Amino acid sequence: MNQNLFATGDTIREVLLRTSRLFEEHGVKAALFNAETLVQHVLGCDKARMLMRWQEPFPPEARDAFQELVERRVAQEPLQYLTGVQEFYGRPFQVSPAVLIPRPETEILIEEVLKQRPLFATPPLIADIGTGSGIIAITLALEWPEAQVVAVDLSPDALAMARRNAETLGAAERIEFLQGDLVTPIVEKRLRPAILVSNPPYIPSRDCDELDEEVRAHEPRLALDGGGDGLDPYHVLTGALPRLWPEQGPAYVAFEVGIHQDAAVEALIGQQAGVVDTGIVPDWQGIGRVIWGRRGV
Repeated sequence: MNQNLFATGDTIREVLLRTSRLFEEHGVKAALFNAETLVQHVLGCDKARMLMRWQEPFPPEARDAFQELVERRVAQEPLQYLTGVQEFYGRPFQVSPAVLIPRPETEILIEEVLKQRPLFATPPLIADIGTGSGIIAITLALEWPEAQVVAVDLSPDALAMARRNAETLGAAERIEFLQGDLVTPIVEKRLRPAILVSNPPYIPSRDCDELDEEVRAHEPRLALDGGGDGLDPYHVLTGALPRLWPEQGPAYVAFEVGIHQDAAVEALIGQQAGVVDTGIVPDWQGIGRVIWGRRGV
């Protein structure tokens, strides 16, 4: 993109509207929202303050940074990677190309886990497998402060991001971070989490190259590719439940899944010894999104 967004004396409003039109021309979804977000980011202000400054000249010292961000967004680089932050469960999480961008559907997973608090007379150990930016582990640690949490990821860069988020949000002291593939670090440390939660890679390998360019070209494939049918991680995770859960007492597992995977994953959970109840929780579009299994006392 060679289009210069600025002319002498342009106001913040004029630059924003010009940017929004440019985004529309290049197929950027939610063009006005994207333009507003980038303006607020480079100006270091919220929307209310931006509107108060609406008729002020766009600061010359911010022009180069803004122009670069707009060019990157036109090239379909995700907005969250440009600003370095995504809100989840009311908290700002740092993100980078090392981690999957948090999706709002994952908040359903959090809600389902938190509903299990009455089941546990003593604080449980919660294991978050494939923690990425740490949204699940950190949110559960903050919303269920009596529990202890262990967060696992294969990517050292993702774990570093999760640690930074935990430190920033005040949860670092209550989360243990382990590097490794799926349940391997937990088995090696002989941990017995009563709650296992995961939003693993679930896109079938053949579909990864058909994803939107924003996802395909910029988000980590390691966090997307779930194998031939997208179910590889669920086979590993469910198969490990008998040696992960404590030998006695209540236990619970919850997964986020992709479209058309709900029944298959529920069946995998139900096949495990000790599971007495399973369920499927739909998202706002009616898609089976969270699959859970429970063992009673």
